[in-house]
Amino acid sequence: MKSVIFVCLGNICRSPIAEGCAKRLVKESNLDILVSSAGTGSWHTGEAPCPNSIEVCNNHNVDISKLQASQFTKEDIGSYDLVVALDDSNYSDLKSMGDINLVKLGSYGYDSEDVPDPYYFNGFEGFERVYTMIDECVNNLFKNEVI
Repeated sequence: MKSVIFVCLGNICRSPIAEGCAKRLVKESNLDILVSSAGTGSWHTGEAPCPNSIEVCNNHNVDISKLQASQFTKEDIGSYDLVVALDDSNYSDLKSMGDINLVKLGSYGYDSEDVPDPYYFNGFEGFERVYTMIDECVNNLFKNEVI
């Protein structure tokens, strides 16, 4: 079975959205792929995704409400066939951990742009914009790298 993990900073907004989009794609396409998410930081470990991430996913028939934040560590290297960073900072942090099959999500639809942290936008609109970007890039990633 192939495995993919999406990694952002705290694992409460962007990477859980990516995990949810990917799991929906896996289910709809009847694929045998393990999908997960994590953060490079540990301060949200065990927490649910933020309320706006849960809401934006619910608006698109994706349920992430039962996910819990975890931290990606050096010990996780080798546990996943593909590690997907949500921005340049996370990409650099992950690359510094060692030999890792790593890509940047924005490379699959947004000219390698970072998936921005939705908290930097005003209100819920940022979460909708981030969801749209993530969903498109996840679909392209799976078509080009995973399936």
